[in-house]
Amino acid sequence: MLGTLDIAAANQGPADRPQTRFAALRSLITSPQLSFLMEAHNGLSAKIAQEAGFAGIWGSGLTLSASMGLRDSNEASWTQVLETLELMADATSLPILLDGDTGYGNFNNVRRLVKKLCDRKVAGVCIEDKLFPKTNSFIGEAQPMAEIDEFCGRIKAGKDSQTDDDFVLVARVEALICGHDMGEALRRAAAYHAAGADAILIHSKQSSAAEILKFAQVWENRAPLVIVPTKYYATPTEQFRQARISTVIWANHLLRGAISAMREVARTLKREESLVEIEHRIAPVDDIFRLVGNDELEEAESRYIPRKSLARGIILAASQGALGALTVAKPKCMVDVRGQPLLQRLVSTLAASGVRNITVVRGYGKETVKLVGVQTVDNDRHAETGELYSLNCAAAAIEGPTVIAYGDILFRKYILDNLLECGADIALAVDVSPLKGEARRDLVIADRPYTGDILDDSPVLLKQAGTDINPGEAHGEWMGLAAFSARGAGWLRDEIARARAEGVLESCDLPRLFTRLAARHPVQILYFTGHWMDVDTLVDLAAARTFSGA
Repeated sequence: MLGTLDIAAANQGPADRPQTRFAALRSLITSPQLSFLMEAHNGLSAKIAQEAGFAGIWGSGLTLSASMGLRDSNEASWTQVLETLELMADATSLPILLDGDTGYGNFNNVRRLVKKLCDRKVAGVCIEDKLFPKTNSFIGEAQPMAEIDEFCGRIKAGKDSQTDDDFVLVARVEALICGHDMGEALRRAAAYHAAGADAILIHSKQSSAAEILKFAQVWENRAPLVIVPTKYYATPTEQFRQARISTVIWANHLLRGAISAMREVARTLKREESLVEIEHRIAPVDDIFRLVGNDELEEAESRYIPRKSLARGIILAASQGALGALTVAKPKCMVDVRGQPLLQRLVSTLAASGVRNITVVRGYGKETVKLVGVQTVDNDRHAETGELYSLNCAAAAIEGPTVIAYGDILFRKYILDNLLECGADIALAVDVSPLKGEARRDLVIADRPYTGDILDDSPVLLKQAGTDINPGEAHGEWMGLAAFSARGAGWLRDEIARARAEGVLESCDLPRLFTRLAARHPVQILYFTGHWMDVDTLVDLAAARTFSGA
């Protein structure tokens, strides 16, 4: 008997049914447009490849083996490879083309491998015309090759064993790698295509793509051509398009990038014996949770486990800024910083500390201030009003624990974490680094200066903040970041109401607001030494593009 879902699927026409992974890989390989496969070696790297926008994955034999700490010489058993592939297939919806080495044996091994791959929704396999156990193509010279007829038998066995018509079998020609001439490579490719291979992978370890492009020219697109430009990486991709290459495989680069990053982190921790220098340069733990799909678990926890309410965030980003041509059509909060708007980097840092309900106060060029998942309110009088007026525009968002930030700052996550965890009803982040330049305007005077004594944990309280403080008397500069508890948010709402009643709402800035609050309530200062910046000038913008704290 058909279930409801089965009946719905049965009633769908062919055009209505979602494309299978097998069909998706076949479309990539046979498309007249150049396609790209990204190497992955476990579930997490597969998710990262999909997140980056790739349409397919290369299950690299080298990186699958290396991720297990093994050599690329069939030291990883094919069952270990299958287990990893199953995790990769579960982690992503992308089609996977497995680098199946030589097929792990003769025709019998190949046909069993193909059946198992189909069972696990792995969309294709690439097998190479060498002997089992294989040796990586970039090691040594003149490696022995399989006899053409024997390898054609492997191809036929694989094609006869697939359980999905769209399963892709790619035959990898190693003739050029093994020291044979172009004629031998072409002879083998033609035989493999005749035996049923869906595509040909022509391999080379020369630093130039000359022999690959020559092969493509003579091959004349008799079957889709796949390449792996690991060694001839400097070749412009446009040359591959002109040569009518079907697919380019980035064969080992996620693992190589991970090795470089892990090595740097390990050496830094060994040298520094502290997390301070690396925490801001590595992915936050929350990014891991996001990649592995923790949303469902978080939803379940919200149903079954009482949770503390997360802080809200308010970002004041109404001003135009003065960055020349960059801020003619949009405000400085939307200026690009390493591929993302400055505002997006700030929002991401807030979210990493649990501040996810964020309201942005827009003003100049408000139609350009658009971020996914962020609420906006508008200060249409931004040119004639001050910061407190902008904050008042977001008064409805001042409810419960609240973080307030300027829209043109970057800072390391630990600064906000400390503000949220210090237990104060109102907490300001203050930099005690040497005050330099005329741009230092939000100066503060506290009840005592920074001492650097880690044993002195008694609260430091604000006495005065403003633009008219003598730098010689100041104890630091407010960074443009403040945190309020639920009670502190109530005090803030009350003070905004007083400013409105006194007629100073339009002209008051935040330092003056904090001075007013400090006259009625304890406003705690947390001292920091650098690790933040504000973007006021083009020089600041250049520095922001190398700032690694956001």
